[in-house]
Amino acid sequence: MHISTAQATAAEQAAMQNMLRVMRNQRIQDFFFHKTTMIFALSVLAALLGIIVSLFMGAWPAFKEFGPAFITTVEWDPVNDQYGAAIAIVGTLVTSGLALLIAFPLSFGIALFLTEICPVPLRRPLGTAVELLAGIPSIIYGMWGLFVFAPLFGDYVQPLLKSTLGQLPVIGPFFSGPTMGIGMLTAALILALMIIPFISSVMRDVFEIVPAVLKESAYGLGCTRWEVVRKIVLPYTKNGVVGGIMLGLGRALGETMAVTFVIGNANKLSWSLFAPGNSIASTLANEFAESDTVLHTSSLFALALIMFVITFIVLSAAKLMLAGMSRKEGLK
Repeated sequence: MHISTAQATAAEQAAMQNMLRVMRNQRIQDFFFHKTTMIFALSVLAALLGIIVSLFMGAWPAFKEFGPAFITTVEWDPVNDQYGAAIAIVGTLVTSGLALLIAFPLSFGIALFLTEICPVPLRRPLGTAVELLAGIPSIIYGMWGLFVFAPLFGDYVQPLLKSTLGQLPVIGPFFSGPTMGIGMLTAALILALMIIPFISSVMRDVFEIVPAVLKESAYGLGCTRWEVVRKIVLPYTKNGVVGGIMLGLGRALGETMAVTFVIGNANKLSWSLFAPGNSIASTLANEFAESDTVLHTSSLFALALIMFVITFIVLSAAKLMLAGMSRKEGLK
């Protein structure tokens, strides 16, 4: 009996030592896992700070030379080394804003159809087709826009818009001028076509995560399909919907090649959406490789910094909007 008790005690001690060793190994693994993931997260922040510092250092000579007036100056003259960002800023905001205005309702309709209305056998093929549009390179969109869409748009759609909307008293100036096919409106339409797959895919994914019991309960209470979407689906998925919109807007703000093909690349401002213009991305794509003076290169860095600031403001506004919506829900 004494021997069996000693053996049991030794076995317990061995088990305890083994458990302590396992716990020690787990603590070491957790420590290294925590530090490794923290390094990964901090590396993203370091990269962001590095981008900001490099853009600011590159843009400093231009801001030092032109001051805050660089943002509001229309002139962009590489020959005389005089630069202003107003044309590129306006072109970026106009094309991106119009693209989002066009793409959002279409994307919402696509996502709603795929999740709520579309027959089940067609959901996967149609969803795959929409996602394939997101994988097309932007230069393909640009070539298609320049050689196929722009001629048709200039021959048929722009004359129709000019003869109808162009005759109205308030919005008429936006649809006036020569119908060349390329211009700000063409760039906005191409951008809208490019960002529709991103926005609709995100919306479709977030619509699908709504618990079926919530929608079935609403239908059971007599709600129509639109009432279910408006009162159940959208409130439940508002964060994802706003995220999809911001993803599409970010793609539109930074798009380069497709816009460069169809915007016209003219450094001038016009009320007409038919007129050629420029954006920050297209200016960088056209001139960065050819900048031969310090001030020219610095002005391009300044444009890149302004684009970064615009993107930051847009994302911050989206976060503030979501926070305000959450606070209002808490007060209900």
